[in-house]
Amino acid sequence: MGRTSEGQNELLMIPISTIFRSVSTVFTELINGTESGYGWVLNRGDKGLLRSLDQLSSREASMVPAEGGASIAAHVDHLCYGLSLFNRWNAGEQDPFTDADYSASWRKASVSANEWEALRSRLRKEARSWRDALTESRQLSEMEMIGIVACAAHVAYHLGAIRQMNRSTRGPTAND
Repeated sequence: MGRTSEGQNELLMIPISTIFRSVSTVFTELINGTESGYGWVLNRGDKGLLRSLDQLSSREASMVPAEGGASIAAHVDHLCYGLSLFNRWNAGEQDPFTDADYSASWRKASVSANEWEALRSRLRKEARSWRDALTESRQLSEMEMIGIVACAAHVAYHLGAIRQMNRSTRGPTAND
């Protein structure tokens, strides 16, 4: 990609709206799955993060891996926190990331049934708000654009980590 037949780098002039749509497409796929049947990141027929989490009980979400680390509930709480920072930024807050306490988002290791439902609901809300924000083109600094792309990568990382922790959250195997 991005090379001419002579091996020279091509310069592409891509409108910012196209970049936003591209990031939004990948983010939406990670959250909602490959509803259209075709996936850029996930395999065809994958249900995505939100519906994968719906399969877990609060007990399963609260389990800490035998070798240590964070529970699935902690991963979800961490994603909620990160997305809330992006949503605050989108709402006009100058820099919610400066005083962010990421370690606090890892402290919610176990959840009751009601807490698990509320946490998944919060993730849905934050993810939908951020997905909607990605449909709005705007002027961005390079650092802001990198942050927006990194947000999708961050969700992909945690989806992968969660799927390693509990097999029932895994998507279908490749069928191509």
